[in-house]
Amino acid sequence: MKYLIVGLGNVGNEYAHTRHNIGFDVVNTFVQKHGGAFRNDRLAYVSEVKWKGKTYVCLLPTTYMNLSGKAVKYWMEKDNIHHENILVIVDDLALPLDQLRLRTAGSDAGHNGLRSIQEVLGSTQYARLRFGIGNDFPKGMQADFVLSKWKPEEEPLVKHKIDAAVAVLESVFQQGFPSVMSQLNQQRYTLP
Repeated sequence: MKYLIVGLGNVGNEYAHTRHNIGFDVVNTFVQKHGGAFRNDRLAYVSEVKWKGKTYVCLLPTTYMNLSGKAVKYWMEKDNIHHENILVIVDDLALPLDQLRLRTAGSDAGHNGLRSIQEVLGSTQYARLRFGIGNDFPKGMQADFVLSKWKPEEEPLVKHKIDAAVAVLESVFQQGFPSVMSQLNQQRYTLP
């Protein structure tokens, strides 16, 4: 059984470790933790992680955010992975910084990466882990905010939440979505 884990973000040093690239950071952390390495392949950086009897195809699309669906569709078809075995990690302005939210389906909520996946797959029936990035920006400055780096005072909590998101990736395909969602979706993250 293969699973597709997709971190959304943009390639290029200017985007590294910005709010919009948190999907990349979570998947990178998961792959590093399990001794994997990325290779530059068709439409994405790809790593295959084997853990607890399952194979995780980990994807960082190189198509830029607005065309993420092309990479997701290509790797789904190449590795014969079904919609219910996909998990996309994405930044979310509507969630405060202290929250993660797991859903098995749903709208793109105005996120261009999710919109691209939805359009290419013709479906909203795939799981997504939304990483709250907050919305502390002046009116009209949304694009600048999502492409900005974390504030120094936010970084410890972001690191803590990245580790929590990796734990979600490890547990969701082992325990199933309902039990992980019931624990996760009510939780507020604070520094230990």
